[in-house]
Amino acid sequence: MSNLSLLLLVLSLAVSSAYPFNYSLHIDSGGLINSTDSFNATWVSDRYYSAGGIGVVSEPLRFTQSHEKSVRYFPVSNGKKNCYSVPAVADGARYLLRTFIVYDNYDGRSHSPSFDVSVEGTLVFSWRSPWAESVSRSGAYSDLFFYQEGPIVDTCFYSIGTDSPVIGSLELTQIDPQAYTFELGDNSTKYVLVNYGRFSSWAEKWGPGFTNDTDFFGRSWQPEALFRNPSRGVTIKYISAAKPIASTETSPNYYSQKLYQIATTVLGNEDVALEYEFPVDAKLDYLLVFHFAEIDPNVTSAGQRVFEIFVNGENATRMDIYAEVGGFSAYNWSYVVKNLSSTIMNIRLESVTGFPLICGLENYAIVPPDIRTVPDQVTAMQALKASLHIPDRMGWNGDPCAPASWDAWEGITCFPSKDGSSLVISHIDLGSQGLKGFISDQIGLLTNLVSLNLSSNSLEGEIPHQLAQMALVKLDLSNNKLTGYIPDNLVSSSLQLVYLNNNLLTGAVPEELYSVGVRGGAINLSGNKGLCGVPSLPSCPLLWGKHGLSTSGKVAIALSCLITVSLFATALYCFIKRRKNDYDFGLPHEILTLAAKRNKYHRHHGKSLMDLEMESRHAKGLMNGNNAG
Repeated sequence: MSNLSLLLLVLSLAVSSAYPFNYSLHIDSGGLINSTDSFNATWVSDRYYSAGGIGVVSEPLRFTQSHEKSVRYFPVSNGKKNCYSVPAVADGARYLLRTFIVYDNYDGRSHSPSFDVSVEGTLVFSWRSPWAESVSRSGAYSDLFFYQEGPIVDTCFYSIGTDSPVIGSLELTQIDPQAYTFELGDNSTKYVLVNYGRFSSWAEKWGPGFTNDTDFFGRSWQPEALFRNPSRGVTIKYISAAKPIASTETSPNYYSQKLYQIATTVLGNEDVALEYEFPVDAKLDYLLVFHFAEIDPNVTSAGQRVFEIFVNGENATRMDIYAEVGGFSAYNWSYVVKNLSSTIMNIRLESVTGFPLICGLENYAIVPPDIRTVPDQVTAMQALKASLHIPDRMGWNGDPCAPASWDAWEGITCFPSKDGSSLVISHIDLGSQGLKGFISDQIGLLTNLVSLNLSSNSLEGEIPHQLAQMALVKLDLSNNKLTGYIPDNLVSSSLQLVYLNNNLLTGAVPEELYSVGVRGGAINLSGNKGLCGVPSLPSCPLLWGKHGLSTSGKVAIALSCLITVSLFATALYCFIKRRKNDYDFGLPHEILTLAAKRNKYHRHHGKSLMDLEMESRHAKGLMNGNNAG
């Protein structure tokens, strides 16, 4: 190992130990087990992060890494929207997201699918059939930077038509929250930056996942020749640094030392230029990040190398690297491109003095984050998904309403809030969906809900009293198995339709609820044998209240029970007393006298008890005979 290489390694290890963001997750889509790639990165199976089907590319030998050979696909039977949901490392963090998308005829249909991809509710990638042959067979890596709020990072796939979205792998790497700031009105760190081209002056692609080189953000760098305009026919010269570059791998962007070790310049007359082209979406704005280092030992002072940077024909700036940072020191300069009129962005570096020089260039589409569903309402919908046992076919994944360009969850209608800063849920229509379970009390968080239809399912439990906190106009819970009483405060001034028929509800119907029909609305309470108290229903028993037995009824029953218990206790006492008198008694006088005589004769005459009894009977016979005479 050369002295320079050893020094670079030591510098890299020193910076690595000080890097404060060490969260990185590599997900093998469709992988059955965890694995380690040739660059010692650990890949985890996606079975805990998503659903869908598993496939294998048709030509696995063409792929060098195991995580590139399996795919996860999402058939329409799983719903239009499917997501990877990954626990966030921290609330308010920023990440690099990198996806590997490949088709390679894994399903044998020879039809690359059309689908969209969103991250945190913002549309970021669109894949349309047919794909380029090279991409379809070999796949393509795409990456972006995004800001995350909340406990879960959602990366979602939306089917176009009946196509099944497909993915080979997904990676998340935490980055510095202040990285890639720029001037564009609002807080720039909240924008999504989608990579539309990133190159260095090295001849081969490098970065994590492709080489053993370090890039703390997980960025990969392609050769500059892929973006250079070949029509100019200029002679290219590459300059290598003879010593380490200062100001690398520092906050907030942590650019690698390797990025500045080689620079591209030109030879010939001073009127030659370096020219690059990027394909772009003209509807978006872009952030360009230029990377320079004056590594030519012949340039030792300001003014020796000066060039101008033109973007789409407009002079963006004049650059003198040595004047900015001196020699062998990294320098990057950012520029925001707006109001494009072409799908090709042109960048030219034209000489003023000496020849232009560049180490690398990044081009990011600036994607404003889409408005998302109010967090409390997301919580409510997730609770309903669980309590109603929503089937997978309905695609209740990710944000219920975002991206706004996609359909909301099946059966859900959304609209922007009054201030336009978020999305709210206005309608839930899930009638006849075969749902089981119960209505979560978290439904009360849907304060903008005006229509709720859960009719003709098999829902059990009680009607949540939290429904009274909502702005409902229509409520249809008919033909279920709901039990309990009707909440007193269910009625609002806006309620116009109430269908609770054919359930197992009990108790007195609140008069305010029945007044909906009186005011011209529609109400149906039939088919609930336990309801009472309003016209068309039986009268409630004397002691019956709104919630079943009234308070006075409970008091009356309690008194009746008390009296009954008292009477029973009295009767029991008398019974026990009487039984005691029946068995605790003295012998009659005649029997006592007879016993005394027997004892006397027995002692003095030795007569037996039978003799005494015979004498006694004989004496009584004589007495009776004398009395008869």
